[in-house]
Amino acid sequence: MISSPSTGLRGTFRVPGDKSISHRSVMLGSLAEGVTEVSGFLEAEDALATLKTFQNMGVNIEQLGEGRLRVHGVGLHGLKKPINDLYVGNSGTSMRLLSGILAGQSFDSVLQGDSSLNKRPMRRVLDPLSLMGAEVESTEAGTSPLNIKGHQALKGIRYHMPMGSAQVKSCLLLAGLYAEGTTTVVEPAVTRDHTEQMLRGFGYEVVTEGNVASLKGGGSLKATSIDVPADISSAAFFLVAASITPNSDITLQHVGINPTRTGVIDILLKMGADIQLLNKRVVGGESVADIRVKSCQLQGINVPEELVALAIDEFPVLFVAAAYANGATVVTGAEELRVKESDRIQTMAEGLQSLGVDAQATPDGMIINGGSVSAGEIESFDDHRIAMAFAVAGLRAEGSIKVNNCENVSTSFPGFVELSSSCGFDIQAL
Repeated sequence: MISSPSTGLRGTFRVPGDKSISHRSVMLGSLAEGVTEVSGFLEAEDALATLKTFQNMGVNIEQLGEGRLRVHGVGLHGLKKPINDLYVGNSGTSMRLLSGILAGQSFDSVLQGDSSLNKRPMRRVLDPLSLMGAEVESTEAGTSPLNIKGHQALKGIRYHMPMGSAQVKSCLLLAGLYAEGTTTVVEPAVTRDHTEQMLRGFGYEVVTEGNVASLKGGGSLKATSIDVPADISSAAFFLVAASITPNSDITLQHVGINPTRTGVIDILLKMGADIQLLNKRVVGGESVADIRVKSCQLQGINVPEELVALAIDEFPVLFVAAAYANGATVVTGAEELRVKESDRIQTMAEGLQSLGVDAQATPDGMIINGGSVSAGEIESFDDHRIAMAFAVAGLRAEGSIKVNNCENVSTSFPGFVELSSSCGFDIQAL
């Protein structure tokens, strides 16, 4: 992509459906009894990898077009042994959550991803799964492919997570559906709770008290209807874009504002952003709103650590916001960023430095002194959020920013270039 300075962003539009909820709608719909109707499903590579996986385990999932699915659930014990290995592409969510589900099945299975995903750490789910009685073999480095043995008697555990991760929490809760007794996950900081909310939507009791989530095994899921809201992680690029680009005024429709996901809004508000939440409502158990954003001059802040876990996926573009803010922005407690699709701390720091920004990586975050951003060429390291973040950076840079290796943008945001162009980005696909 090549992104060039813009004269302002305008328009009212909807970004694609929430990736986290799309994954879980297929997973829980498949494990439920009855037919689940899904609308707003994100038809992008990651979520489609989850869909294909369940089709390969015998679930009839009708793709009706325009984000609509009809999932014919087979119940918790109705999945069939896949003929081949289960391939999930670049989707860490698919691999980590599926490992919990597959640990409770009566058949052996193999999970693997693309070359990037096969380098990402999986011990964080494999270690607690083994405490529950699961048998999963990985590479010596603790990465996929994962060989998961069936016919294991899982037992509920109380697990204190060493670092916050909604994927690890969700993996253990999903394994807990198949476990004897109670499975309890204690987080160091509250992370997104879509799994807990959606389990309740499917009629399964989950007890949440602050940073502790528990459920008892042996129940069942009942089919429901799910309207997937627009993804706040995708909206984040436009929240920052409109904030930093003069003469901007945009409204993002039907965005999910689950309290465990709104860290990006809270951080931008602390930086002085002009953001309004309009038409707040609850749809299918998830809070949604229309978000209006106008341009303003952002101010550097010390980001409160309690907001970091609630905005972990949005930090690439938040680092761009900090690059255009007055003064210093300090981020700590974000070590999770080092084990995403790329090391997002190092990748963003090096990219910003190459554009003339005073950005210093730290072990668990970054210190950015805002100012001007020069033209340049950026390597995205096949990381979709890095690519889109630097596309946003080009809106107010001193010249064009070329971003290489942007193919993976389609994993979370199909049509990013087209939608961006329609609201005022000066952007070209290469």
